[in-house]
Amino acid sequence: MEINRFAQLVREKVSERLGEDYQVASQEVCKNNGVIYHGLTICSKDRNVSPTIYLGPFWEAYEKGMSLECAVDRILQIYWEDTPKSRVRIRFFQYFDKVRDRICYRLIHAGKNGKLLEEIPHIDFLDLAICFFYAYQGSALGEGSILIHNSHAQMWGATTAELLRLAQENTPRLYPWECSSMGDVVRELIRTQGGKPPAETEFEKDGVFAQVPMRILTNRKRVQGAACMLYPQVLEQLAEQEKGNLYLLPSSVHEVILLPDRGQEKPELLKEMIADVNRTQVAPEEVLSDSLYYYDRRKKCVKIL
Repeated sequence: MEINRFAQLVREKVSERLGEDYQVASQEVCKNNGVIYHGLTICSKDRNVSPTIYLGPFWEAYEKGMSLECAVDRILQIYWEDTPKSRVRIRFFQYFDKVRDRICYRLIHAGKNGKLLEEIPHIDFLDLAICFFYAYQGSALGEGSILIHNSHAQMWGATTAELLRLAQENTPRLYPWECSSMGDVVRELIRTQGGKPPAETEFEKDGVFAQVPMRILTNRKRVQGAACMLYPQVLEQLAEQEKGNLYLLPSSVHEVILLPDRGQEKPELLKEMIADVNRTQVAPEEVLSDSLYYYDRRKKCVKIL
């Protein structure tokens, strides 16, 4: 069964279960890089905020044998758990003074998001685009982000330059950067999966981590962390530590891999590695770029190789 037909059946079943006091709609949601998700929204008279429940995982489970009724049960469970119990005050978003302290930036690929860029304020950066979001946080909605569109900027009377100035102040404050060795990242992954990582001296003195001194640049939340390469003096500081220039490998929108230029690296092989990882290891909506970037310590700038 195609996902469009599945979405229609789910919408009908959910609507039947909830009754006339609820409006249920299925829709296509365009994510980063033009990736289309199929979502379900449920609106009621006593709530003004509702999560979009993405149907892809349920469709895949249905194709593997899950019943439609079981899928609907789980979708309704998510709706009841994730929807605020009462109306949420959202009028504050109309006022620039209420949101300016939490306007941040992120990086996306310009070529893969051409249609989106027509609708949002942005600044070109190499083959990427710097775009802006409001980082919300509260008891009713938890943590998340709202992408800033041209209509928002017009409503606030804010220019793109002003959004950039605020984002340059807010993003490092709300999403502090960190740079860890590849060994540290692997040890943390092993630890979060319940394993016992080996000691550092045993883990990194031999093998690939000793031969290829890669580091991961991201933020402490590990979300949209590739933007950390825009933070003031970050690349300058890291290049100073390495006493040389840096290759920047865009692992995803969430992080960038740093590799010191020791004069032995082959850029063409690094480009092939980036493209292969993007095709096989990274979700399509999380790919940042297939490009290899390079930070020149003397010129203090980033370029594409």
